[in-house]
Amino acid sequence: MTLTAQEVEQLKHAPAVPRVLPVVLERWSPRSFDASRNVSSEDLRILFEAARWAASSSNEQPWRWIVGLRGPESGPEAHPETQPEPHHDAYNKIFQSLGEWNQAWAGSAPVLVLGLAKASFSKDGSANQYAMHDLGAADATLCYQATALGLHSHQMAGFDHALARRLFNIPEDYHLGSVNAIGYLGEPAALKVEYQRNLETVPRTRKPLAEIVFSGWEQPLDLI
Repeated sequence: MTLTAQEVEQLKHAPAVPRVLPVVLERWSPRSFDASRNVSSEDLRILFEAARWAASSSNEQPWRWIVGLRGPESGPEAHPETQPEPHHDAYNKIFQSLGEWNQAWAGSAPVLVLGLAKASFSKDGSANQYAMHDLGAADATLCYQATALGLHSHQMAGFDHALARRLFNIPEDYHLGSVNAIGYLGEPAALKVEYQRNLETVPRTRKPLAEIVFSGWEQPLDLI
């Protein structure tokens, strides 16, 4: 039996944990997005407002984001002879850099975001060893804010970093993080790859705390 988007939404929510924020339990990473629904400019502004208030080492705020919005000439239907708007062009470039596995589904997402982190401190040019950590913190904040707005996000590692750097002329002093697909949940049946459809309808799991929280190396912390 094929599950609906609403059924999948409930299936993917984590089990209730008292006092844990609902957005933490409800956040998950779909592959099926509703291609007919765009994300408003106001909601995009709110997402990045939330992200920019994430913690960062020495308040460097090393994160940068290149945002692409899906247009009629975007994604798999893009045509080289068209002259898209800048934000549509950014979408096409990000999509072009994705691996084939991710291109199979990400073209339905109305927003694609490439995350970057400045690798050196602005004050003295020294290496910022925590730049990627800080980008991750900001991206996580963005994802939780997306959940609070009724949106979904899916971060991808599977893209060609060298190609993305070349397409956007990104300076060497910036590390590339992930590509984030953002939009409204779509029907799982819309996914063309069977394995991806199956992944969409499997409950989420996590390692128990005893495997990840220690009082000494591989000595589980006694949590009541």
